[in-house]
Amino acid sequence: MAPSTVLPPRPSQRLDGKVAIVTGAGSLGDGLGNGRATSILLAEAGATVLCADLDLATAQRTVEMIVQEGGKAASTDADVSSEQDCEALVAAAKDMFGRLDILINNVGIMGAEGTAVEADVDEWHRGLSINVTSMVLMAKYAIPLMLKNEPGDGGIRGSIVNMASIAGLQGGTPHLLYPTSKGAVVNMTRAMAYNHGHEGIRVNCVCPGFLYTPMVAGDGMSDEIRDQRRRQGLLKTEGNAWDCAAAVRFLASDEARWITGTAMTVDAGVTCSYAMP
Repeated sequence: MAPSTVLPPRPSQRLDGKVAIVTGAGSLGDGLGNGRATSILLAEAGATVLCADLDLATAQRTVEMIVQEGGKAASTDADVSSEQDCEALVAAAKDMFGRLDILINNVGIMGAEGTAVEADVDEWHRGLSINVTSMVLMAKYAIPLMLKNEPGDGGIRGSIVNMASIAGLQGGTPHLLYPTSKGAVVNMTRAMAYNHGHEGIRVNCVCPGFLYTPMVAGDGMSDEIRDQRRRQGLLKTEGNAWDCAAAVRFLASDEARWITGTAMTVDAGVTCSYAMP
């Protein structure tokens, strides 16, 4: 008689019973930035989402969108460059929902403009504080709370997803701060995954490409520029915040239970192509 085959548990996309913090969860007006789209998709999968933003009104609007679709969410304001605010944000998740399973470090700014010769030093320090140090501070307070969770499939207690950029994988921008800080996020993610993998904490990052979002568009973007951005990728299409958020949701879920320390590009193939000048 052939031995019976015992299949391993099938991983789930669902996040029922999970609690997530998303920083930078607001967006301009009713626009769809990466933080807002991520918050909506996490809630759609069953997570309870604490939406944090420096501008409370924008986070509250994200919560309204989630609740309108039957999801569960709450909002709070936080300046993630402040250690006190980061500690308070994690404490709020504990006080409101009793646990924390997922941390999405989404906050980021373009920061100081110009080259090493041109960049303002104070703006440089501020940009690094917001784009890099904030993620360290959030992890500092989130990980101890995650470690109180009972281990799930594969011994996993928590998942952190950091928002990087394809700018952190290559140069090619006129400003030094942004690619420098996003490159730091990529390698910080690997180092953090190494530090905490044995504790059951997974840490990954997403590297978006030329998505069209309210932050990128700013006060507007010409059709010509949008078309140029589309043509950069192999797929010749325009990405949006849903594309980024879907990758984040996957990395946060048990479907990615065996993935840690990775940098996932969401860029229509920009970083795997080389166009002859």
